[in-house]
Amino acid sequence: MATSTKVLTLESPTQTGEWTVVLPRKGRHRRNSRKITIAKGQQQEQQPWVPTDLEIDPERQSKLMHKIQACMKKIENSQFFLAFLDQMQIPKVLNHFHRVLGSESQLQMVIYGIGSIESHETPRLQLSLALLMKRKFSWIGDIEVFDPVLSATESRVLEDLGCSVLSLNEQGRREAKKSTLFFMPHCEAVLYNNLLQANWGVESLNRIALFGNSFETYEQHVSFKYYDQEVSRMNSSVAESVTHILAARRFIDEFRIETISDDYFAAFHDSSWHFFNLACENELQLN
Repeated sequence: MATSTKVLTLESPTQTGEWTVVLPRKGRHRRNSRKITIAKGQQQEQQPWVPTDLEIDPERQSKLMHKIQACMKKIENSQFFLAFLDQMQIPKVLNHFHRVLGSESQLQMVIYGIGSIESHETPRLQLSLALLMKRKFSWIGDIEVFDPVLSATESRVLEDLGCSVLSLNEQGRREAKKSTLFFMPHCEAVLYNNLLQANWGVESLNRIALFGNSFETYEQHVSFKYYDQEVSRMNSSVAESVTHILAARRFIDEFRIETISDDYFAAFHDSSWHFFNLACENELQLN
């Protein structure tokens, strides 16, 4: 199935002085356009986080665990999962994982932007794939998860599944001090950019394996629609949200995955494995 085209357009500013970058999708998923909100002149900072609702509902907890287990079983028995595993184990991909591992025995997994696993099937499918990867490969270690929309009940279910829910909103700015697999399907572009910016060095980037939106698609199809007023300020704000993504294309080995069937299109279309292969700091020029 053909991957969708992402086109960045700029809407008018909100009352809080923020600009919104819209990534529309083609076809039937167009109504589910994702948005990136960029505060003017404001750096995103890491902040402590707790769920807005602090009570855990045992009935919701039980129902959600059942839904996730059903999703895991569905994926595990699918042709999509067989093809996904086959791709991970072809020599050129497996060699990248071994290189990222280096002398370490396991890759820590960090899941950003998973969304509400209680409200929507797509996040449940994405989470299920991550959990199945850990079950399948002994070299995938502990899983940490964060999304600011997670409820207390969702957080408890994630913990019951063996994951750790972060108490800090890192804004995607986790520095890879050890070998790390960042699992970020369909995250906002600004999160990928934040991650790259926080790790913009040879050693850090070479420690990362990234599963998420195709950077090749960003490079080929990103375009900006500017309003006449305040063009220079909008240009700076929006460009900064993808600067590192586009610069990283020079030294990324990317492997697109196949969704195989419509059942997995919404959750995984236009997704790729990304591996950073750098030899020297000179490759890190942004321009």
